[in-house]
This record gives sequence, C-alpha cells and structure tokens, in this order.
Amino acid sequence: MTESLTSSGDLNGLRVLVVEDEAAISLLLEDMLLDFGCEVIGPAARLSAALDAVANEQVDIAILDVNVAGEPIYPVAEALAQRSIPFVFSTGYGSAGIRDAFRNRPVLQKPFAQNDLKQKLLLARSAVA
Repeated sequence: MTESLTSSGDLNGLRVLVVEDEAAISLLLEDMLLDFGCEVIGPAARLSAALDAVANEQVDIAILDVNVAGEPIYPVAEALAQRSIPFVFSTGYGSAGIRDAFRNRPVLQKPFAQNDLKQKLLLARSAVA
C-alpha cells in the first residue's frame, strides 16, 4: 500500500452521498466519513431520495447500498455515472451481486472496517479522476 492511501487528508472536505436503508450502517458510515473530514449528504434510505440528492446536491462521491428498501440501486448508479461522479457499492453479497455494467466499480463488502471504506473511496476517486 502506498503512503497516499494512508494519509488522512485525501478525503478531507469531500461531499459524500450515503445511500443506505439500515440505520445502524448509516450511522457507522457517517461516523467513519466524519473521521475522514468528509461532509455527509443524506443518508438516503429510499431510491427516490437518493435520485433527488444526485439531481439537487453537489456530490463528490457516493456510497451505494446495492439493495435499498427492496429496490436495486442501479438508477442512482446510472445517474452518478452520467455525471462522472465516482461511487462505491456497499453490499453483503460481494461483487458477484453487481450488474455486469458496473462490475468495474469498487465494492465494499459488509461488514467492513474503516480502513476498507477509505481504500474503496480512494480507489473510486482515482478511477474517475
């Protein structure tokens, strides 16, 4: 691992959209992102709220639960991709559950540690930058 992946300033100031329907995971993500110096948008617990945030908020990067309240997250992923906004999928199913069109995107496997989250966010940013 390179030093740039471990320095704390890499994510500082980023506006991160969190799309997650489980309150405990939302809170965990929010705490971790605040530790990184990020500003949290959301969390959005429904597909419609996430789409609204993508359309109306300045989003630098997003964390997307693959299944939000029983709905697949792909409309939000497509909206982000159209705007060249990087994102990370969050799922308990691993990358096998991701649609082929998005298999190249980073996948954060639940449960995850803070360092895992940071690495995936940095990977997503570097892939789009």
